[in-house]
Amino acid sequence: MKKLALILVILLAAAFALSLLAGRVWLPLDAIFSGDPLARLIITDIRIPRGVLALLVGASLGLSGAVLQGLTRNPLAEPSLLGVSTGAALGAVVAIYFGVTSLTIFGGPLLGMAGALAAAALTFGLGRGGGTIALVLAGAAVSSLTAAGIALALNFAPNPYAAYEIMNWLLGSLADKSWTQVYLVLPFIVIGLALLASTGGALDALTLGETSAQSLGVNLARLRVMAILGTALAVGAATSVTGAIGFIGLVAPHLVRPFVGHLPSRILLPASLSGALLLLLADSAARLIHLGPELKLGVFTALVGTPFFFWLVVRLKRTSP
Repeated sequence: MKKLALILVILLAAAFALSLLAGRVWLPLDAIFSGDPLARLIITDIRIPRGVLALLVGASLGLSGAVLQGLTRNPLAEPSLLGVSTGAALGAVVAIYFGVTSLTIFGGPLLGMAGALAAAALTFGLGRGGGTIALVLAGAAVSSLTAAGIALALNFAPNPYAAYEIMNWLLGSLADKSWTQVYLVLPFIVIGLALLASTGGALDALTLGETSAQSLGVNLARLRVMAILGTALAVGAATSVTGAIGFIGLVAPHLVRPFVGHLPSRILLPASLSGALLLLLADSAARLIHLGPELKLGVFTALVGTPFFFWLVVRLKRTSP
């Protein structure tokens, strides 16, 4: 695992360097090292915060996906399973709908995180005491409810501009983000990642079954709270700023699992690193594809991730008894 983590860190460093140069306007190395003030401004105020945010969001999605797959013992699980992503989206959409975002830049992220926490609390409240299956069903119900709320906001948008802004945000993007958004979500993401990382040992015991895990001293209720709260804080904060970005949480754990085995605790760190790497590369690729307006990151990850999802379903059908 250490060797894989080192390789991923090296790849992350290379991808981050690429993200500083790539864009609508390529920055030549000589302009950067010569101290060109315009190049320095683009790097420090636009591309570095965008790259840092990509690392934070990708790590949140990758780690939460690995934890949820271990918690539910479902290889198709991802953060949207618990309604957290759509809950954060609904909170941000409410901020746009009522004009809160025009009053303060913090309106969208704060209401987005509130929506994520509310959705996570509702999921846990509905699924509490019913085991993993009840938790998954509760998450599906909450996802449907929050998606209906988003559709309702679009249906009754007060003007075409509000509808356009909502749709534009829902497509997911790291464009036009600054250090303000990074500083705003950083503490929530760090706390969420710490909570998720602490579940490794309990998830290992859970692979033996809930009864065996309890006999080994694992508090399943506490484990579910840690997983849900960690996902709500990390993914909720990320989604509230970037919009909906799918498939990273599903794909990242599966990319590293063949190299570290199927023990959940061994997957957590590589999954978070691979999630950050995937999102950083996807953001750079989206900037380099010139099709008029910049291709939205959420659209790009969906186009790339959907074939992987199909392949995963086919593979599971072939290997299932």
